[in-house]
Amino acid sequence: SVSSAGRSSPATAAFTSSPLTASAGGVSPQARGAAASTVKVVLDNSRVRVRDVTFPPGVTGMHTHELPHVGVVIQGGTLVFKYPDGKSETMNLEVGGAGFREAHVTHEPVNPGSSPVRVIEVEVK
Repeated sequence: SVSSAGRSSPATAAFTSSPLTASAGGVSPQARGAAASTVKVVLDNSRVRVRDVTFPPGVTGMHTHELPHVGVVIQGGTLVFKYPDGKSETMNLEVGGAGFREAHVTHEPVNPGSSPVRVIEVEVK
């Protein structure tokens, strides 16, 4: 399982795909600016909602995922997830990597890089 500072994180414990890694980490000063992620719903039916999400460089804002979901990395990079309890987790996302998050996870993604990170999220209803 993925760990942060040596402990398994329940929010990301299932992010175990080999091209997807995580470690404890902070946010670089250049990544502290505000940014807005773009979300395009590409499929929505009674069983799933598929979203194409792009995280531009910077902080995209705290939010909660109400549904469990699988993410598939389309454009790789690094995302730092900040949690309401003050903890953070750095994930190095490689193209083709996949991961799972349970429902009701609240976090603030930060892209410390200079290029967007793009993920297809499949939310299970």
